[in-house]
Amino acid sequence: MTLVSTHDHDHEHAGHDHDHGAHGHSHGGAGHVHGADATTRALTTALVLILGFMAVEVVLGAIAGSLALLSDAAHMLTDAAALGLSLFAAWIARRPARGAMTYGFGRVEILSAQANGLTLVLLALVIVVEAILRLISPPSVEGSLVLIVALIGVVVNLAATFVLSGANRESLNVEGSFQHILTDLFAFIATAIAGGVILATGFARDDAIASLLVAALMLRAGIELVRASARVFLEAAPEGLDPQKIGIALAAHPGVVEVHDLHVWEVTSGFPALSAHVTVRAGRDCHELRRELQQQLTDEFALRHTTLQVDHEAAPQPPLAIEVVDGDAVR
Repeated sequence: MTLVSTHDHDHEHAGHDHDHGAHGHSHGGAGHVHGADATTRALTTALVLILGFMAVEVVLGAIAGSLALLSDAAHMLTDAAALGLSLFAAWIARRPARGAMTYGFGRVEILSAQANGLTLVLLALVIVVEAILRLISPPSVEGSLVLIVALIGVVVNLAATFVLSGANRESLNVEGSFQHILTDLFAFIATAIAGGVILATGFARDDAIASLLVAALMLRAGIELVRASARVFLEAAPEGLDPQKIGIALAAHPGVVEVHDLHVWEVTSGFPALSAHVTVRAGRDCHELRRELQQQLTDEFALRHTTLQVDHEAAPQPPLAIEVVDGDAVR
């Protein structure tokens, strides 16, 4: 991306004087690190709640013959796996940068988020297939047991959702686990309604219909997680940061002639970064201007990890005088 300053100046851009270049960094840590301990406690508490209830639900779902309960249990298994993976990823991400890992291990959390999204999508597809089969040939379902277990599930998932809502959800890793738990909460609400309908009317297909609603929620959450994590891996600009707007703001700064090679990406959740090549007017203090630009990026766009290569424009050259002596051109 190249942007030329709109400030009035009566000169022609003729290149860069790299002898006077300045290369500067402004560093900021990933925003999610400061709450790592609280996030770990929240993930651990939610994991204990989910594992305990999942074991109960598997047994009761099998007894009741309810696909909705068994699909909820399967979803809770992925919840537990997601929470366990999130805990592991959060622990790895806290390791300091060293050796070849110059940015540290922050992107492990993005891998975890993508895995969580994919498991949601795959499990939803499995549930859709089984639900369709049960719509065609509905089995007998114990409505009272379904209703009781679902209501308990609502309480357990409300508790887990409340715990995770206080964690650092700027992290895609934590957000992935939160989405697992949140969709499970909605799933239990749908299952409780299905159990009530079965008790009141004997309409056994309502169990499969509830399962389809659960699958739809899982697909939506899973696709969003996969999309968000893919943006990080593809080094797209973070949501809410427009590279064109940033470039225009930099080019509008007094003393800037041109901004090019502008890149904005996200190292990991809550850790945006920027690099750019900036040409400044001849005679300006490029080091001071670089500091001003970095402060502008922090104040206007919350960008704290920036790398700016700052060079002076080439000074205008005097016209070349040519004198003809005895038919020969002499400079």
